[in-house]
Amino acid sequence: MQEQTQEIKKKYEEKPKQDYFSIVRIMQTDIPGNKNILTGLTYIKGVSWAISNALCRILGLDSKKKIVEIDKKQIKDIEEFLKNPTTLPGFLKNRRRDFETGEDFHLIGSELDMKKEFDIRRLKKIRSYRGLRHALGQPTRGQRTKSHFRTKGKKRAIGVQKKKIGKKG
Repeated sequence: MQEQTQEIKKKYEEKPKQDYFSIVRIMQTDIPGNKNILTGLTYIKGVSWAISNALCRILGLDSKKKIVEIDKKQIKDIEEFLKNPTTLPGFLKNRRRDFETGEDFHLIGSELDMKKEFDIRRLKKIRSYRGLRHALGQPTRGQRTKSHFRTKGKKRAIGVQKKKIGKKG
């Protein structure tokens, strides 16, 4: 009887979870190894949940598999797909009908930041409404400004002056 209870206890003893402390680098982004592929790919700038899901389906990866468990060939396939996502549907791409070329493409990482910055500079240069709102630090998409957007970045109190340090008299 005691042997059976001991066997049952052993069977249901909690096994310590295996922690992954390694980091996988994909497209110049460090991704924690304990994340699922679906979640881990969203750490890359320019990769949304929808793109991550589409990538897993197109490349045939198990989205619940841990990032650490994928091999170098699969990482290379992921990087190649993200650099040139030709099979990605147009509605998932983040740069549709580009201003200069008129084509649809998808940008990742620093390219995305640069393109966004150039777009904002162009809007400011042509003095469009959106460009002026960007220049003033105001919301550009019609949000209310009565109670928000007063402290963008550094919080500062209005009407408060520092005491002057100097000689009295």
